[in-house]
Amino acid sequence: MEPIQRIERALESAVARAVAEPAPPRLAEAVRHAVFAGGARVRPRLCLTVAMACGDESPELADAAAVAIELMHCASLVHDDLPCFDDAATRRGQPSVHVAYGERLAVLAGDALIVQSLETLALQIKEFPQRSAELLLTVSQATGMPHGITAGQAWESEPEVPVAAYHQAKTGSLFAAATVAGAIAAGSAEQAESWRLVGERLGEAYQVADDLRDAVGAEEELGKPAGQDTTHDLPSAVRELGIKGAKQRLDNLVEQAVEAVPECAGAEQLRAGIIEEMERVLPKTLSRNAA
Repeated sequence: MEPIQRIERALESAVARAVAEPAPPRLAEAVRHAVFAGGARVRPRLCLTVAMACGDESPELADAAAVAIELMHCASLVHDDLPCFDDAATRRGQPSVHVAYGERLAVLAGDALIVQSLETLALQIKEFPQRSAELLLTVSQATGMPHGITAGQAWESEPEVPVAAYHQAKTGSLFAAATVAGAIAAGSAEQAESWRLVGERLGEAYQVADDLRDAVGAEEELGKPAGQDTTHDLPSAVRELGIKGAKQRLDNLVEQAVEAVPECAGAEQLRAGIIEEMERVLPKTLSRNAA
């Protein structure tokens, strides 16, 4: 089964547990809207790719780790779109959760997804006690403080923002969790930390690419409003370095991510996949394949 099929099947199972009766019907709808409104599933795909490169010894645990990371990511998007943050009307080409279901249900949907993420891993403790504990710690640290996505979002409320630290917390932390979790789930905990740098560099690269898309991309290409960094005075690689400097920073990060991939059975395929994936997420005007 292809990784994306494994991810969607496992996501459906995890969400079904959350929205089962007697869950409030509109909250259940909001949760499903947040998870199944599209998306490239980049983080869970990365998790499974690493797990498979490490032998994929326990596919069920790897699927749980991938789903936990995606649910946490979806929760962060719901909260990020709220009026108190980006006030974004669309996400993944559809109305954002607070637009479709109201602000109160959006807050609760995001909260529910955070809990469901951790529950998905907790359900694996009986069969995989040691690995599940390590995965819970990995995902929790990537979500909270001082280095997780909560800290990353909070940087937007500070008067002075170190852009690299902001990118590393807001985006890099969950990417690093994806690579580390893939190795842990596959029974390669001794190699897990060697995968962290891959995720950190790749996550920061994605954030720089997002900054570039926000600056020069079209809204239909983004699936969300463009120009948000300038509108909300948010820290950005483009605002700090300019478009040329941000593109150079992106290229350097991708190179570092590729070089950091540990030697394993699927190393060359993974390195090629990183380059291909980053080319895909670039704005069309900056892509090497642009006409």
